[in-house]
Amino acid sequence: MAEGETRIAARSSLMDGFKGCGLSGMNIDKEELRRKVSIPRYIRTAMVKAMKDKDTDGVAASALEGKGEVEEVEPEAPLVVFVNSRSGGRHGPELKVRLQELMSEEQVFDLNIKEERPFEFVQYGLACLERLAELGDNCAKVTRQKLRVMVAGGDGTVGWVLGSLAELSVQKREPVPPVGIIPLGTGNDLSRSFGWGGSFPLVWRSAVKSSLLKATNNPICQLDSWQIMLSMPAGEKLELPHSLRREDQCDFSQDLDIDPKALEKLSCIKGVFYNYFSIGMDAQVAYGFHHLRDQKPYLARGPITNKLIYSGYSCSQGWFCTPCIGGPGLRGLNNIVKLYIKRFNHPGWEQIQVPPDVRSIVALNLHNYGSGRNPWGHPKHEYLQKRGFVEAHVDDSLLEVFGPKAGLACIICDG
Repeated sequence: MAEGETRIAARSSLMDGFKGCGLSGMNIDKEELRRKVSIPRYIRTAMVKAMKDKDTDGVAASALEGKGEVEEVEPEAPLVVFVNSRSGGRHGPELKVRLQELMSEEQVFDLNIKEERPFEFVQYGLACLERLAELGDNCAKVTRQKLRVMVAGGDGTVGWVLGSLAELSVQKREPVPPVGIIPLGTGNDLSRSFGWGGSFPLVWRSAVKSSLLKATNNPICQLDSWQIMLSMPAGEKLELPHSLRREDQCDFSQDLDIDPKALEKLSCIKGVFYNYFSIGMDAQVAYGFHHLRDQKPYLARGPITNKLIYSGYSCSQGWFCTPCIGGPGLRGLNNIVKLYIKRFNHPGWEQIQVPPDVRSIVALNLHNYGSGRNPWGHPKHEYLQKRGFVEAHVDDSLLEVFGPKAGLACIICDG
């Protein structure tokens, strides 16, 4: 991922809004920015046509014929942007228009249009660009090597794009374009962790210019990706997010004691996550918010409103008053979950007893959780050594596992 700033912070959305007011963006010349990030017209129009027609070879050949003998200038810092126009309340559609003004219409993709989604971009748009390079077009070759991607959306949107781009490694189609973020979501923990900010700036029109400029020349950081396998009773219908897909067979080949006959009665779901995965009350709250937003989108009009809705769900699920509520839906996770981990530098699986007052189990890949909260604080090196922990990093091939209880957090382990 492209890094915004090296400092990691957990701060309020309001402060982020003031800090990202975009005053530095006012000094950025719009025409110079356009020149820097633009992709030659014949290339960008070919990529869009390939995505719509689901054809790469034919579109690439036609693009070269149409180009003629005109010598195009090699792009300096080619950039494309994916916009979730449903995110950010009223700002999503306005941001899309602003980005098209700063770049070009063909370099801005709306994730709510099927032909412009990440899968189509990877399978057809990028494939067309690669085909142009194979046919000897030097501008296409340079564009493919230098290409970077910006995502305007929340953590779910960023994970969707990252997951699609990750297929390039599986298909041996490197390099994988690095990704920068314009935060439009509610929590924006991925954006916070890489210094892109925790909320959409108040003076966003000039701030967008600054974000695009940073995306062209800032250093690149690595981010771990984690595969997850879920199982559920066969036959149950479930609407899956873009990060998950159904599998024909359940593969739990992790040396765990699982009855093979039990797997025959299960359907399996496989996916990838980059920020965190949780089981329990916070997941239930997020699930409720997701369905409310789908059914009544006019209620979720921005980060502040969304957080108020989250707070309402948290109270109704007993997050802060569990002892006063005795519903079966609020029973302790220790009664329904068995937790096994592999510790750092330990080969075997170890079962961890879940405390009875833990309301959720979180496997965290970032420094931030739950809209900028840092569960670890800033522990000293001596404390880490004494507890047998290692310092958390987003690229250390380790997950940190912890269990919040009644709105607070108690550490279970460093897995």
